[in-house]
Amino acid sequence: MPGAAATPAASALHFSKMHGAGNDFVVLDLRGGRLAPSPALCRRLADRHLGAGCDQLLTIEDPRSATAVASYRIWNADGSPSGQCGNGARCVAAWLARDGAAKGDAFELDSPVGRHGVRRIDAQRYEVAMGVPAFATAQVPLAGFDDEREEYELELATGRVRFGAVSMGNPHLVVEVDDVDAAPVAGLGRALQQHAALPDSGNIGFAEVVARDRIRLRVYERGVGETLACGSGACAAVAVLARRGRVDGSGVTVSLPGGDLHIHYDRDGGIRMAGPAAFVYEGVLAA
Repeated sequence: MPGAAATPAASALHFSKMHGAGNDFVVLDLRGGRLAPSPALCRRLADRHLGAGCDQLLTIEDPRSATAVASYRIWNADGSPSGQCGNGARCVAAWLARDGAAKGDAFELDSPVGRHGVRRIDAQRYEVAMGVPAFATAQVPLAGFDDEREEYELELATGRVRFGAVSMGNPHLVVEVDDVDAAPVAGLGRALQQHAALPDSGNIGFAEVVARDRIRLRVYERGVGETLACGSGACAAVAVLARRGRVDGSGVTVSLPGGDLHIHYDRDGGIRMAGPAAFVYEGVLAA
């Protein structure tokens, strides 16, 4: 009928667009046993010209443990799964708080790698317990090195590179640089991701120590490329640098291109990460 409003097709897919310090996401509600997106659908939604555009997709699903309000999974822009995403965890927390599933200022979430306590700081900021960093080479995983070290070296076509390695539920290499603005993020990041030393690829962080309580960071993420922020990368950088005595774990501000994250590293209790979570818009992907 002329003038009538169009109604979405039955197969239309509803989503939320969110970001945490510029690290942007498409969030899908898959609770109730809905099927996970295919790699092709992930790539379509993540496409910044033909889809909504995002660094990662987040799927909110039924909890796996008795005390969690929900679980979530992470899918990179290329459709590959990821084990952890700190900025995504905060966005999931904010989404569940708005939905009403997460009540009060403290609750728990199940991620692909474990259960995480969440604390609501205010309407736009959340703190997430990110777990204990794993430095063992088998846990990163890092190949070709017999022993765990504070710093590793590799010879690349462009020269020798030194880095720290840690898992935050996903693999991270951290390269300390004098000037993060001048760091060869894309070229060196890609070369390290493709090296045999990283059998599962990984996230490559470039960290500049400004003071004992502040660093600047850029991250070339696995399956995505450089992002405006990487929450697990911020945790990894603080863990590696604190282990070397370069920063104080008691509280470090990590300045990324998209904004600041605040990291507290307790050697016994693990890492807590605080930062923003923002809603951008609600959308429907046409069939």
